[in-house]
Amino acid sequence: MVLRRATVTGLASVACAALVLSVAAPATASISADPVKVGDVQKALEGLVKTGDVVGAIGEVFVDGKRVGGGSAGSRLLGGEGGAIPSTARYRIGSQTKGMTATVALQLVKEGKLSLDGKLSAVLPEVAKKDLVERADEITVRNLIQLTSGVPEYIGADVDPLNPTRNYRPHDLLAASRKNPRPVEIGTFNYSNTNYILLGMIIEKLAGRSLAAELNRRLFAPLGMRDTYLPAKAPEGIKGPHGHGYAPDEAGTLRDVDKLNVTTMLGAGGVVSTARDMSAFQRAFRQGRLLPEFLSKLITDPPPGQPPLPSGGPCAGNPEFAPGGGGSAPGFTAATYTSPDGRLQFAVSMTLAMDDAKRMTTPSRITNALKSVFCPAT
Repeated sequence: MVLRRATVTGLASVACAALVLSVAAPATASISADPVKVGDVQKALEGLVKTGDVVGAIGEVFVDGKRVGGGSAGSRLLGGEGGAIPSTARYRIGSQTKGMTATVALQLVKEGKLSLDGKLSAVLPEVAKKDLVERADEITVRNLIQLTSGVPEYIGADVDPLNPTRNYRPHDLLAASRKNPRPVEIGTFNYSNTNYILLGMIIEKLAGRSLAAELNRRLFAPLGMRDTYLPAKAPEGIKGPHGHGYAPDEAGTLRDVDKLNVTTMLGAGGVVSTARDMSAFQRAFRQGRLLPEFLSKLITDPPPGQPPLPSGGPCAGNPEFAPGGGGSAPGFTAATYTSPDGRLQFAVSMTLAMDDAKRMTTPSRITNALKSVFCPAT
């Protein structure tokens, strides 16, 4: 089976996406001083499926760490087959993985094991010696975190996330990236997954263990994210009942892409999680339990030269939501939205049956669905 080349860039920003879905019957949840009305999550998810080319959608809402609602619409498999997806099911989080990889890297900075201004050639001398990264002696750790290194993307003819059989090493991904021209100068924002492949390599070198093990040691285990993991082998699927996504092959026929090649994602987009666990991560991050504010701002603030994302969220700040983010690849879109104080989270996963162009419409679909739940007057 040969599928069309696809871009696993993730959704760099699911801009202004609203955050919260909830219980089947209207309820209220106290966020800051004002109660928040939480509407019908099931109806909202059913609406997402009805927008077309969506196989299944699940979502859950958490307030102060407590689940206040969840829902599931559509089916596990194409054509209504396989039954419903449990709202507690695992799913691929895509580029939301970057926030976790950056958090671990910044914890190493806090511990004095890594410098934000350290040069890539000094931290990973092999990438300079083997000419895997151009101008490695000028690129800093800060550049990698903020996506301002100018390192090209690796996805393309030499790296196919829809080929489930080949195990790519990080060095293979860097070699593929090196064949592409530099898109921007160092210091200019450019969304490239290669930055986070390099950050994963740095973490592994300093920790002396795999990125999967270090994510588990520093984040998943301490936060009780018991259903979250980073798969490391190419044909490895998602553990337990879950939704399957589909993408068109060269003839335009939809094919099951459940077993995406995770060795093309790694620290840039490979984590598998659940709504509960993603809420736990966002809650801890926003409440300052993972990083001090001066370091967490490197993740939450726009990089140099980029305008700030709109604040307040789809309900114009009532309730207030931090600018949203998500992840996407052939067959799925996933997002987690949170209030700035970390008290409120909504996590959603959609499994898809559409091409890349249509996949780029999913953030606005999610936003519209959530607006209908939390700000129906808009």
